[in-house]
Amino acid sequence: MNSRIIEYRPPRIAAALLLVAATFHLLAPVHLFASLIVGVALGTTGFSVMMWAWWQFQRNEVAVCPTEVTERLITDGVYRFTRNPMYLGMLMILAGIAAFVGTLPFYIAVIALFTIIDRSFCPYEENKLASAFGRDYKTYKSQVRRWI
Repeated sequence: MNSRIIEYRPPRIAAALLLVAATFHLLAPVHLFASLIVGVALGTTGFSVMMWAWWQFQRNEVAVCPTEVTERLITDGVYRFTRNPMYLGMLMILAGIAAFVGTLPFYIAVIALFTIIDRSFCPYEENKLASAFGRDYKTYKSQVRRWI
């Protein structure tokens, strides 16, 4: 995956993917699975997870932008369950939108965002955290999964 993508913030990438999905949805909708209940449940849960993680960053005065210097390793709260709750939340929100709309382009957007985050952002941040926190991060990484 191109390392230049790290220059873009994940919410902007998600928004761009949604725009592309909406365009293809309008041009050639291929209907798969649609459910208001599943869509709202996924979206609401994803937003909650993402905001919980964001609140922890704010409380600990940690920069949210992946390219900024990280001065504290957060391992409590939602970070006990996943090393990437903000990304997980974003993916769940997109999956909720896909489930709500129910067409192929939106499901492809979820897969595309997951691939970009998993192949570019996660390795970048893991290397950055390993350099900054050494053994503490290695221990944390061995105890908590990248996703869920």
